[in-house]
Amino acid sequence: VRCACVLRHPPGTASAYNMNLSNHWMIFFLPWSLSRSCCECLVHTCRRKKELKVRTVWLGHPEKCEEKYPKNAIKNQKYNIVTFVPGVLYQQFKFFLNLYFLVVACSQFVPSLKIGYLYTYWAPLGFVLAVTMVREAVDEVRRCRRDKEMNSQLYSKLTVRGKVQVKSSDIQITMKSKQTGLMYDLCPQEDCDPPIHESLSIENTLWASTVVASGTVIGVVIYTGKEMRSVLNTSQSKNKVGLLDLELNRLTKALFLAQVVLSVVMVTLQGFLGPWFRNLFRFVVLFSYIIPISLRVNLDMGKSAYGWMIMKDENIPGTVVRTSTIPEELGRLVYLLTDKTGTLTQNEMVFKRLHLGTVSYGMDTMDEIQSHIIQSYAQPPAPKVRKSVSSRIHEAVKAIALCHNVTPVYESCVNGASTEPESTEADQDFSDDNRTYQASSPDDVALVRWTESVGLTLVNRDLTSLQLKTPAGHILTYYILQIFPFTSESKRMGIIVREEATGDITFYMKGADVAMASIVQYNDWLEEECGNMAREGLRTLVVAKKSLTEEQYQDFESRYNQAKLSIHDRALKVAAVVESLEREMELLCLTGVEDQLQADVRPTLELLRNAGIKIWMLTGDKLETATCIAKSSHLVSRNQDIHVFKPVSNRGEAHLELNAFRRKHDCALVISGDSLEVCLRYYEHEFVELACQCPAVVCCRCSPTQKAQIVRLLQQHTDNRTCAIGDGGNDVSMIQAADCGIGIEGKEGKQASLAADFSITQFKHIGRLLMVHGRNSYKRSAALGQFVMHRGMIISTMQAVFSSIFYFASVPLYQGFLMVGYATIYTMFPVFSLVLDQDVKPEMALLYPELYKDLTKGRSLSFKTFLIWVLISVYQGGILMYGALVLFDQEFVHVVAISFTALILTELLMVALTVRTWHWLMVVAELISLGCYLASLAFLNEYFDLSFITTWVFLWKVCVITLVSCLPLYIIKYLKRKFSPPSYSKLSS
Repeated sequence: VRCACVLRHPPGTASAYNMNLSNHWMIFFLPWSLSRSCCECLVHTCRRKKELKVRTVWLGHPEKCEEKYPKNAIKNQKYNIVTFVPGVLYQQFKFFLNLYFLVVACSQFVPSLKIGYLYTYWAPLGFVLAVTMVREAVDEVRRCRRDKEMNSQLYSKLTVRGKVQVKSSDIQITMKSKQTGLMYDLCPQEDCDPPIHESLSIENTLWASTVVASGTVIGVVIYTGKEMRSVLNTSQSKNKVGLLDLELNRLTKALFLAQVVLSVVMVTLQGFLGPWFRNLFRFVVLFSYIIPISLRVNLDMGKSAYGWMIMKDENIPGTVVRTSTIPEELGRLVYLLTDKTGTLTQNEMVFKRLHLGTVSYGMDTMDEIQSHIIQSYAQPPAPKVRKSVSSRIHEAVKAIALCHNVTPVYESCVNGASTEPESTEADQDFSDDNRTYQASSPDDVALVRWTESVGLTLVNRDLTSLQLKTPAGHILTYYILQIFPFTSESKRMGIIVREEATGDITFYMKGADVAMASIVQYNDWLEEECGNMAREGLRTLVVAKKSLTEEQYQDFESRYNQAKLSIHDRALKVAAVVESLEREMELLCLTGVEDQLQADVRPTLELLRNAGIKIWMLTGDKLETATCIAKSSHLVSRNQDIHVFKPVSNRGEAHLELNAFRRKHDCALVISGDSLEVCLRYYEHEFVELACQCPAVVCCRCSPTQKAQIVRLLQQHTDNRTCAIGDGGNDVSMIQAADCGIGIEGKEGKQASLAADFSITQFKHIGRLLMVHGRNSYKRSAALGQFVMHRGMIISTMQAVFSSIFYFASVPLYQGFLMVGYATIYTMFPVFSLVLDQDVKPEMALLYPELYKDLTKGRSLSFKTFLIWVLISVYQGGILMYGALVLFDQEFVHVVAISFTALILTELLMVALTVRTWHWLMVVAELISLGCYLASLAFLNEYFDLSFITTWVFLWKVCVITLVSCLPLYIIKYLKRKFSPPSYSKLSS
């Protein structure tokens, strides 16, 4: 058997793949074309646009393949064996904090700049890098396992030797480029005469990850790996950096500036004697602990702890943290941009309304329809000049039962195990309880289930026919002559069937009202009833039919087949032939399907609105449906005005409508995607400014690109943190563009949840995720970050006081293990235990969402709070150092013993002062740290006089200094809570 498959895309009929590929490279390539530098020209050359060629598939002849195509392997890993270490090091040292400490550590190799032992600087830096590399390695191994699992899926490959099982990653294309016509030539014999010609179109395409409802599909692999549509449509996710990290980065730069100024002051007070520049650098190294290297590792470990707490929360089961670097973002959100279908709604369609023009049937009158169907099939219809209600209902229900792409699937259970779906034969038990319906659209499934409930059941379907079962149990067979699938451009689908019993040929069509209004015969009720149903939150479909004679169909079929074989403008010619049938069709009925709201959507949206979060709904649905869902979900309160932005197409209309909108106050905005595009083209700043003042915004008929564009506009114009939540592949770009992306595992697959930073199973879980975990993560990280900086500033203050007293000498106060131990085992556990602290209980945070508003102002970590900690550090550092100098006994070693011990006790007491709610692990951490320090005193002969530290003199001096450094702060904290308590303390009491 020799078979060649040639794909060619003539002008105007390019496939979705080619369009995506061309747009992808055009968007990437445009900025480079504007550059003139040699470097950018080199990149231009290396990444030049790939030439699109015709592909010929050689089945059974891999030796004829002339080009190499990508393997069908999924790879989500960030690094490989070679790039892992350089990549991780680059990601770490691109931050100012780690790069600064690398320079300081390297300076210790210069003898004239050496301050202490090398391990004093390299050990903490090595520990930070080791923790980071281990974390990255774990994430990389997880990605590798997920990829391996996906790449190990087995497929059957047809070869000359029969079927061979291959892994999905081993699938390769055997093609060569060749300029030939658009044909699929199947020649069963060497001298195939005449050859069999089949045209290939988008209808012959199965995208990757397609679910086969039943049976087996045999196809030719055309695109693999990086060339698949899903890969080309998925942008590279950016490395998201939290606002807290940016704020801490600014504070560390301020600390570095203070460190340089302090070093310059020291050199100036020395009188710039001798090699002052070397002394300046020695002072910079000496005061390097003012910027704590442990800051990032503490925060990173804290983020991991927050992620673990989120995933272990029993109140939000199934929640997955996919990006562990931004949990604090959940506590800083101002804008929430949400999809509608599958996010606010369940994506479970339920049939609610049938309208025939003169009569309407709702859920409470469905039994009447059932009785009419039973009656119509029980007795032969009598010819009448005017159709009765019964016959009209029969025609409408039959049309709904035939015009769809639904396939019934039967699963037989053998010994309790479900076997593969079986094809339905003539002797199939059609009353099988295991019958399920499979379709690409949930609307179609809802309609077919409804026809089953009223007595007309779809029992079998294949490529050429479908069968219906009447209420009496008779099987009606209809042969499928042609089918016209639904597309986003046409907004309708059609099917031509021939009834086996009578031979009658009928063309059925259903679609959106905007597409069907010009196709059906004149009527005076369709537009009004569509509006009424939309206001009830129902998704409407218009159903129509047209009877065809044998001659009419044969004429259409010949013209249709001829158009499908056209090489040039094939899609346009095919559409023109189909449109010749779509004239003066008989309007049968109007259906209304409801997409049910998710559980607890209303209280969740109310909770978020009370927390000061502005909610924008971005949907592809029509304006009326989107508005109704916004009302029914309480996204827009019942007593709130709604301003519907009128359709605009040019600058003048946009200007007038914006002026009309400007005069409205405290009203929700509803705008379509087309009008939004016009406004952003001419009045971007003005529109965003007005929209941001609205309590809620609804954007309907939005494309995925527009959703991501809206997210970026809010980020650019407001500088506030945004969150996007969705459940489908069309929400991925919005989720990736937002500062915090949340995906819901819904019926549209896992693409959104896999691309998101956080994955949840229900929309209602977002309330606890933000109010409890977001709040705690931000408050804890803010306290942890400032306390770690305090730990560095207090010891730097002591060093500055010590150097000032001893003639501005650049000599370290503490050396060797004392510095390493201070940053690790002596204070690390109590400081890190702050990740367990909470100001209010979770129940209280959910009961009073207004507490969340304070977080968006960033008051927990600001220059004001930072300066307060600086003053505390200067005060305590000065007291500890001056107290030790005043109370020391003749020898310098006593100064080190008294001041260092008082420093450790002060840090432990300051943790206790900072804690708002005690946890038993905090107490354990305090006791372990104190025990480690007391135990290590026996081994610190080099630094301490053991005979002195065991005396009462040492104890009372340490206690006095520690008391003076901490007691005033306790008193100030008590007075502040007494006379100016924070909002959370009022609730706690």
